[in-house]
Amino acid sequence: MKILILISFFNILLINDTPSSEKDYFLTLKYNRVKVRQGPSFEYPVKFIYKKKYLPIKIIDNKDNFRKITDLKNNNGWIHVSQLSKKKSAINIHNLSIIFKKPNIYSQPMAKLEKGKIVIVKKCKEDWCKIITNDYKGWIFKNYLWGNF
Repeated sequence: MKILILISFFNILLINDTPSSEKDYFLTLKYNRVKVRQGPSFEYPVKFIYKKKYLPIKIIDNKDNFRKITDLKNNNGWIHVSQLSKKKSAINIHNLSIIFKKPNIYSQPMAKLEKGKIVIVKKCKEDWCKIITNDYKGWIFKNYLWGNF
């Protein structure tokens, strides 16, 4: 009986000690102007304002209708769920990425993508993601992206 209680106790500890990264997920900003607050309610002051629609953000916690977020530069705060979207987007984190016509390096290069550029992700397969920018559609290495895909 004591062994069963000890095993149950350690299982509870292990479950509660699960790293937060396993439950983290990405969403994107729904609007061009989104307020990030210091805490999970409208009572908290605005910490800063994002001014970029489709910016991918990582959700690291939640409370009621607010989500605690962090971005690529580790800025964090709380955003109301009405300001978030499930639309898939990502940020290019590689210095100069090439957008290819098809998902292989022997395909026709379409354009170079600058570091920090936000792209809409249509789909991913294996090591590639099909993306859309303001000017181009094509495929890019998945490793060059940070975000919701």
